[in-house]
Amino acid sequence: MYDADDHGRGRRQPHDDDGVHELRHPHVHGGVWVRVKHALVPHSHDHTEAIQTADEATSVGIRAAWISLAGMGATALLQIVIVWLSGSVALLADTLHNLGHLATTIPLIIAFRLGRRAPTRRYSYGFRRAEDLVGLLIGAVIALSAGLIVWESFQALATQRDMTHLGWVLAASLVGAAGNEIVAIYRIRAGRRIGSAALIAEGQHARTDALTSLAVVIGVTGAWVGVPWVDPVIGLVIAVVIVAVLISSMRTVVRRLMDGIDAGTLDLVEATAAEVSGVVSVDRARARWIGHRLETDLDIAVDPALTVAASHGIAHGVHDRLRRHVPHLDWASVHVNPAKMAQTPDQDTGAPPPAKG
Repeated sequence: MYDADDHGRGRRQPHDDDGVHELRHPHVHGGVWVRVKHALVPHSHDHTEAIQTADEATSVGIRAAWISLAGMGATALLQIVIVWLSGSVALLADTLHNLGHLATTIPLIIAFRLGRRAPTRRYSYGFRRAEDLVGLLIGAVIALSAGLIVWESFQALATQRDMTHLGWVLAASLVGAAGNEIVAIYRIRAGRRIGSAALIAEGQHARTDALTSLAVVIGVTGAWVGVPWVDPVIGLVIAVVIVAVLISSMRTVVRRLMDGIDAGTLDLVEATAAEVSGVVSVDRARARWIGHRLETDLDIAVDPALTVAASHGIAHGVHDRLRRHVPHLDWASVHVNPAKMAQTPDQDTGAPPPAKG
């Protein structure tokens, strides 16, 4: 058996034996905006394989959460003022959604930090599953915001409200759309880069906010032309869109809680292990997500004539190759079987037991 993780063992070096090399950033030139963009926006070569350790991935996630939190907070504060001045239900719906982001991003940051804690005797796999649980919290908050929007919209349909400061509402909606889309792009890129379903869900949530902010413009237009009922109707449309995004996001979160993985993951694990010299076959492979990191264990068959040391060397080679080619892999357990005895535990040879004496 060969077990290894990413804490200093099997880590990719700047240059390794199959030509993989570490990408380095050139010195950044240009004005202030260019430097800010370089610091905040993931670059085109920041693909999933660029994140090699759990600490690096967690740092990316925490930074993305804090930066997006600041952006969403500024947008929400502006919209709260305009809602108070204008009385727009559609803009209120968008503002509640933004405040929902504030309520879910903080627990996500806490979960990222909790995941850094070392495993204990009681929690022997560590605390990264907290990130998956926060994903459920995000879903609950999104559902609650959708319910509040539906309630406010029906109240507005039953009791006509005068909308004022239409120009300000329009401006706030456009600002909200732009701000939310920037946050969405940043969160989704960071979430995909580190493999975080919860962070991607937050990004999809922000993108929905951007689209619904544009829908507020329709409500303002309706008020201008004398059909104020358009505003609460748009609020209901926003609620429907939020529910659709909720279902899509929670599908991934729940699948990971059930130890489900993406299609093709096991194929990649098995094919990568089989390419290592000395591996006769890969007899069994499993994988699962814990937070934003992937774990796998597999059985490989080797020549039964090999020494223990030689078999261990092959297992070590399997681990190293898996780390280089399987994105987000944090831990691998490789069990070695003699090739002539390699079989899954539930297989029955049908041979009678040997006679005693």
